Amino acid sequence: MKADPFAQLKLLDVQELDSRHDQLRHRLATLPQIAELKDLTRQRDQLFDRTRDARIVVDDLTREQKRADADVEQVKARRKRDQDRMDQGLISSPKDLERMQSELVSLERRISSLEDTELEVMEKLEDAQRDLDGLDAQLAELDGRIATAEKTRDEAAAEIEEQLAGTVAERERTASDMPEDLMKLYTRLREQKGGVGAALLRAHSCGGCSLQLNSSELAEIARTPSDEVLRCDECNRILVRTSESGV
Repeated sequence: MKADPFAQLKLLDVQELDSRHDQLRHRLATLPQIAELKDLTRQRDQLFDRTRDARIVVDDLTREQKRADADVEQVKARRKRDQDRMDQGLISSPKDLERMQSELVSLERRISSLEDTELEVMEKLEDAQRDLDGLDAQLAELDGRIATAEKTRDEAAAEIEEQLAGTVAERERTASDMPEDLMKLYTRLREQKGGVGAALLRAHSCGGCSLQLNSSELAEIARTPSDEVLRCDECNRILVRTSESGV
């Protein structure tokens, strides 16, 4: 393949812009905030599960406390009703009075037992609520860190995207008048060779694979017309000659 020496030199500019584009894309994909957000999100998911479980415990204990409160109030209401009947002299039979007094003693014991249960549930609820409040606080703190990391990521990404847009525009201008066959070869090699399709022959070595050329190879290159497109014998990339090539 033949190509104007100036076009070959310009191909190095295209390669530099393509490499810059690849580097910027890599930076965009590997922003430190991405890994940080992944870790923070993992932490939040785990903390959210713990918070959900703690909330279920609080809800269950809240319902249990309401039932305990209702049980106490129900027995107290029954005791008051019986006591009022006795105080008002509505129980005339000694036998019924004795039975009522015995029942009041039983009700007192029942109330005492229910109040102990009520107190126990209240203490458990207070502990559970304290745990939930602590988890909610941790969750809020994590959400703040995630928001900060997202803001920093978006700012860094916007800066890189701006550089990418400038690089793409410059690349389009630089490659606009390049020979089509040369660009097709370069593009194919770039895809095959990890993003580098053209390299500078500098100080007797290939800039793509660092192969050191011997004197006979350099002599052959020196005899090759300047419009001939050279290829590296080792990596097969386009090899561009300049004043730095030493030939």
